[in-house]
This record gives sequence, C-alpha cells and structure tokens, in this order.
Amino acid sequence: MNRTALAVAAAAALLAAPATAVAAPVAAAPAAATKTTTCGASGLQAGLMTKVCADVTGDDVQLWGQISLAGPPSPGTPWPPRPEELITSLSADVVGGNALGAVRGGTVFTVSAVRVGGVGGKVACGSTVHASFSVSSFSRFSAPVTVDVPVVC
Repeated sequence: MNRTALAVAAAAALLAAPATAVAAPVAAAPAAATKTTTCGASGLQAGLMTKVCADVTGDDVQLWGQISLAGPPSPGTPWPPRPEELITSLSADVVGGNALGAVRGGTVFTVSAVRVGGVGGKVACGSTVHASFSVSSFSRFSAPVTVDVPVVC
C-alpha cells in the first residue's frame, strides 16, 4: 500500500471508531493581577524634569521617582553636559495610616533618565497612597512633585 492509501485507511478507521477519549476538565487559571502605573504632574527641580509614579498590582504598591532632561539643550550648550551631583528624596505613606518608607541619597545625573525607587509595600484595598519626590543640588533647592494613588483591588 502506498502512503496516500495508508493515510486514507487510517483516517477512515478513526472516523468509524467510537469516540472514547474524553477531555479532562481544565481548571481555570487564577486571573493575574494587572499592574497599573500612575504618575503625578511633572515639575522642574534643579533644572531637570522630575516626576513621581506608583506601580499598583493588586494590594502591592511600588513607588519611584524619575529625573530626566527638561528639554533639548540650548544652542551653544556643551554636549554632553557635565555630570551633576543631586540629592534625592522619595517618601510615601498611606493617607491616614502608616508610612511606607523613605529613601534619601545622592544620585549622579548625566544625560539618561535616572529612576529612584525602593519605597513600597502591601496596602489595604480602598486606601490612598501619597508619595513625594524631591531633587536638589548644591545651588538649587527642591520643589517636590507628588502623586496620590487609590489602591483599588
């Protein structure tokens, strides 16, 4: 018998045979929590653009601040700019509740965006988290940017 005849005979045998195989029920996989990122309004601090954001996944909240160039350099500005030593502070708390933490430290900014994190934790559903991010340098004071994020589970 050639291959085509064998394939036709096998298919006919399968169609004629009673179906005895039953598919096992498949348990539904638990729905994965979706990560939602919310950022507050950006602001200028130490001559740079800053913002503070919160990543919320279920009842877990992770906060971060970002530092980036405020725009293209002015004509005649040396490129790349010299590195700038910055002092950063990121803090967060549950409104009417406990603090989620704070980090303060030095950061060197050159051209690429810098992300500062390390604050967060589990928060009760229905709570609101308030976060603040400030950036200052030797000659410039900070004007913190903030965000208020509801935790909807």
